Amino acid sequence: MTKPPKHITAALKVIISAILIYFISTKIDINEIGSVLKKANPIYVVCAILLFVLSKAIASIRLNLYFHQLNINLTEKSNLKLYLLGMFYNLFLPGGIGGDAYKGYLIKKQFKIDTKKIISVLVLDRLSGLLLLFIFACILNLFMDITLLQDFNILIIIIISLFTSILAFWFINKKFFSYTLPIFWTSFTFSALVQLAQLGSIFLILMSLNIETDLIGYLLIFLISSIVSVIPLTIGGIGSREITFFYGATFLGLNETVSISISMLFFLITAFVSLFGIIFHFKKPKLEENNPTPRVQGVK
Repeated sequence: MTKPPKHITAALKVIISAILIYFISTKIDINEIGSVLKKANPIYVVCAILLFVLSKAIASIRLNLYFHQLNINLTEKSNLKLYLLGMFYNLFLPGGIGGDAYKGYLIKKQFKIDTKKIISVLVLDRLSGLLLLFIFACILNLFMDITLLQDFNILIIIIISLFTSILAFWFINKKFFSYTLPIFWTSFTFSALVQLAQLGSIFLILMSLNIETDLIGYLLIFLISSIVSVIPLTIGGIGSREITFFYGATFLGLNETVSISISMLFFLITAFVSLFGIIFHFKKPKLEENNPTPRVQGVK
């Protein structure tokens, strides 16, 4: 089956994002959201930005661990520049040039590594992050005061799901990507730190908006929205994250306006940090290695 042209795919994502945002705008008073955001404490917002930057720096180190398993010994500085460029492409240049795809292209071009292996480590890096999102969501569920979740059998299912997901991911690494197995627990730890930093960022956003109740509920919605936003149906998760925050708040009996405000403020922080990647769009990062390994042209 022939894949649709990239520009058509990008256009569809824009349309879907626009539809979802329009739908949310019919459910929420935009002026109320503006009023909520205007009251945000700038000190907490700045701290939230710093924690978000920390989460991305840790995620960059995690990705570099995978590159090192392919004997691509990128310096952390070079890899961070590449990671930031990928963030910029994901959010601001969605027209078929995904951030991961472009990182893979540059790595392939310079280091002559097998394309399948590059794609594999990029996918594993994403899956590692998704695994921890799921794990933390399960953990927060255990503390939620929801009648459905008070059932003993449901709690047992959640706990079993935690261990099963970790075991399944370990098995996938061992069976199909054995060259990444030595860093499994290290990447797992870095993924945990990434999500903890982002949860901390959301917590500070809540504090900036003077929200002191239902904190676990808002944090849980954020984790679920982060999982949903990975699905490549919208531009940088725009629309899908907001729709998740809206219906998550409805389901948990939280304030929908506040929930959407949290989502929008997190998006603004993401966009602000990602925009710095434009520097490396015009001045492509030089990929330097620590103790570079000699390579023969064409060897994979």
